[in-house]
Amino acid sequence: MRIEPARRLRGRLSVPGDKSISHRAAIVAAMSSGGRARIDNFSTSADCASTLAALSQLGVSIRREAGAVVVFEGDAGRASSASRGLTRRLRAPSEPLDCGNSGSTMRMLAGLLAGQEFASVLTGDESLRARPMKRIIEPLELMGARLHSQDGRAPLRVEGRAPLDAVRYEMPVASAQVKSAILLAGLNAEGRTEVVEGETPTRDHTERMLRWLGARVETTTETRRKLNEDGIEERKVEGDVRGAASSVVSVEGMKSFEARDIDVPGDISSAAFLIAAAALLEGSELTLEGVGLNPTRTEILRTMRALGADVEASDVRLVCNEETGEVRIRGVRGNLAAGEAGVIDGALVAQLIDELPVLAVVGSQVEGGLRIRDASELRVKESDRIGATVENLRAMGAEVEEYADGLAVGGGARLRGARLRAHGDHRIAMAFTVAALIADGASELEGAECVAVSFPEFFRLLESVAER
Repeated sequence: MRIEPARRLRGRLSVPGDKSISHRAAIVAAMSSGGRARIDNFSTSADCASTLAALSQLGVSIRREAGAVVVFEGDAGRASSASRGLTRRLRAPSEPLDCGNSGSTMRMLAGLLAGQEFASVLTGDESLRARPMKRIIEPLELMGARLHSQDGRAPLRVEGRAPLDAVRYEMPVASAQVKSAILLAGLNAEGRTEVVEGETPTRDHTERMLRWLGARVETTTETRRKLNEDGIEERKVEGDVRGAASSVVSVEGMKSFEARDIDVPGDISSAAFLIAAAALLEGSELTLEGVGLNPTRTEILRTMRALGADVEASDVRLVCNEETGEVRIRGVRGNLAAGEAGVIDGALVAQLIDELPVLAVVGSQVEGGLRIRDASELRVKESDRIGATVENLRAMGAEVEEYADGLAVGGGARLRGARLRAHGDHRIAMAFTVAALIADGASELEGAECVAVSFPEFFRLLESVAER
């Protein structure tokens, strides 16, 4: 795709339904004890289509309507209505479940399938089959399911069991997908399943969705003692804090819940690319309507403001247990400066994991540049996002240093049009479309079609507000 620079973005847009919430809405509705759930503004992404296709193979009746998806009880659910206390029973699939490029589909369906009394196989495209799955295999096997993999990677064969054993699991890596897999499995476990997240809570859409449908979910905070290497509690020193606060999410198993309609807000991770583009093009005036503003997802707004961008959220309201509102962006490129916001590391990484490639592009334009560390998780996404970001920034003339766990990009770069590669990764494609809009001269983006994984309307919506 050839991308010409833009002078500014002006107008009002609605972004498609949130991908993370849409996955969960479909899966949780499929686990309800019966009835009909209408999911409005369901994501148009290829990833969420993979989730719907897999659920259909499992006997869930799904119908698409204008702008919505309707989930019905289906034959498998009616046939098992006697399974009192359990979520809906599903049907064993006759073929492997193809998750496409969607890690969310594979990891969350593994949690759902762990509590079913049959075996199934989860597979996906070449990129997904290369992504790590041991992080879900361990907790689900502790709960009593059996999972077979290719050295910790898909295809995954899930041999389910009902009921499962409730566990308390301390997550070694911050991951909302892993947490969600355990909680979904916990719905079909005897007793109370607990997930200990650590100091950095991940996005909490699964908990909110389960509460909306009436499942028994609780989130608490606990402080664990700080021990030395010999297992002895360390003495508290002045200015130190004994122990670390951890978020603990628990779910009561063997409790059925009813289907309920769901409105999905606009996807803030998709909106992030439009926000960055408008902030970098002086004179822009862009308003995004109906955007999800869940506090675990809005670090992108705080970070952009800290870098000097004029970004404001307003009209915030609660819809189906999720904050939703309006985001307005004005282009004030000359005001961008890193300051203390020039380093993204530690706990911030988990809260910005999807936005880091486009933030690296923003960093090339702020005074002082931007450094990203503690982000080795980017190496095992749909692509090696660190390597892909570094490659494309260098092609456009930016000065970039690459680390095993991140990168540092120099600020104030005058980007030039270049031939760019998406590496089959939707977020890389959109991040460097933003870069191409502010470059000197046209750019060519190889593999631009991969944006359909999360945001099929991206180029059309961007063109509708771009002035050249």
